[in-house]
Amino acid sequence: MTIQAKFFKHQLIFKQAAGTSRGVMHTKDSWFIQLYQGEKMGIGECGYLEGLSIDDYGSIESTLQWLCDHINFEKEVLFDKIKDYPAIIFALEQAFLSLAGDHPFELFPSDFTKNQAPITINGLVWMGDYASMKKQIAEKINQNFSCIKLKIGAIDFEKELDLLKHIRQDFSEKDIEIRVDANGAFSPKDALEKLKRLSAYNLHSIEQPIKPKQLEWMAQLGEQSPIPIALDEELFGVVSKKEKLQLLQTIQPAYIILKPSLLGGIAHCNTWIDLADQNHIKWWMTSALESNIGLNAISQYTFTLGNVMPQGLGTGSLYTNNFESPLVIDNGRLIYANDKTWKIDG
Repeated sequence: MTIQAKFFKHQLIFKQAAGTSRGVMHTKDSWFIQLYQGEKMGIGECGYLEGLSIDDYGSIESTLQWLCDHINFEKEVLFDKIKDYPAIIFALEQAFLSLAGDHPFELFPSDFTKNQAPITINGLVWMGDYASMKKQIAEKINQNFSCIKLKIGAIDFEKELDLLKHIRQDFSEKDIEIRVDANGAFSPKDALEKLKRLSAYNLHSIEQPIKPKQLEWMAQLGEQSPIPIALDEELFGVVSKKEKLQLLQTIQPAYIILKPSLLGGIAHCNTWIDLADQNHIKWWMTSALESNIGLNAISQYTFTLGNVMPQGLGTGSLYTNNFESPLVIDNGRLIYANDKTWKIDG
């Protein structure tokens, strides 16, 4: 039976400005490809992050239209056409899994989708002024998160240290795990000194202390840093297995962070995980600020991998106009409340 396909765009609106060292976001664009075969429907999200996604923004819609017009071609042909569009690859993977399932929103049926097992997640603290970040930290602690991730690098470094001191005055590393994400904000020359000062607060890890594509500097930091380093943006655009392995062996990070929408979907993430395991590198999964549709796919996929570290999957409540879904955050855990229903307009 032939498949019919269409796509639509949905601009997500942040409840409050989302600050990183790259700037402040107020909205985020996503496109959704829908497949229809008889009575069945499948859906997948193409999530775009300005400044990070390597997909060519200007040709996303024409590429999605080509997919919709040729959706009954062999899958190998379709995926070859979109090989330079990581977010579209992941969207198409989702849509086919969704179409093939018994329920369009159960891509990986498991104890998670049965609401019998949650996923532990980190609480995300966005960059802002000192007062707003301090308020966010208090909210995450009150919500019983055992792991907090702070975006750093945009306000005065001394104030960021003071925020960490504020947490550690009341909570040891046994009480609350702290991860920090610099988004490449440090310069190679001052990064090590900043890492040494940050290490006084018993941090779990620091993501991307310097901008990507500075392999020698990052390798040196990996050797000398008193805080375990996690690679994030460094992985974007690294396509072949050989390139992936070379990157990991050159830098030898403690962790890598996987974002399917930015890395080219599930197949690429599986390769990164296999190579990380072979090289004694740990990893965790993070959303790339997708709507609940993409977040749902990532969460279900993540659960099947059996990684018990806190994952970066707490982004569903960021938007004023997200799609209604069973994904709920409860005491620092993501649960699939399957008594709740999906509502998709498109």
